[in-house]
Amino acid sequence: MDADLHALASALEAVLFVADAPVSQQRLAEALDIPATLIPGALEALERGLVGRGLRLQRQGELVQLVTAPEVASAVERFLGLATPARLSNAALETLAVIAYRQPVTRAQIEQVRGVNADRAIATLLAHGLIEEVGRLDAPGRPVLFGTTFEFLEHFGLRSLAELPPLPDP
Repeated sequence: MDADLHALASALEAVLFVADAPVSQQRLAEALDIPATLIPGALEALERGLVGRGLRLQRQGELVQLVTAPEVASAVERFLGLATPARLSNAALETLAVIAYRQPVTRAQIEQVRGVNADRAIATLLAHGLIEEVGRLDAPGRPVLFGTTFEFLEHFGLRSLAELPPLPDP
């Protein structure tokens, strides 16, 4: 890696380390006072440098965040005195899978796939911060559209939605 790219990757790492939420690539470019076209390459360099370490980059669209690698998360949780997260019910996991693979999706669409009422499962997933309202469908009643959150990616140790396992062929 050339010196300029290494320096840029280091600067990105520092900015992402202090960020308290996911940051857009445009915002990173502005913070570092560089052209936005340099950010993807620097993020790739940073990601390569984090392999085998305790941190990783997590992406969702144009947003990026520095997070704890899942393989060391339990050590961090013990250090911080965090309780073991509550397990999700099968209904909540099924609902979450429908949302993850079909997002953005409405409650009616989830219920059509699952064949049962999804109110409680959606409320649980919202309370855990695994899903969020991402908009409204342009249809009568303007139903809420749900999608996954960065917390979803963190919970399942994913860098991005592209890492979801493929669905089996029907």
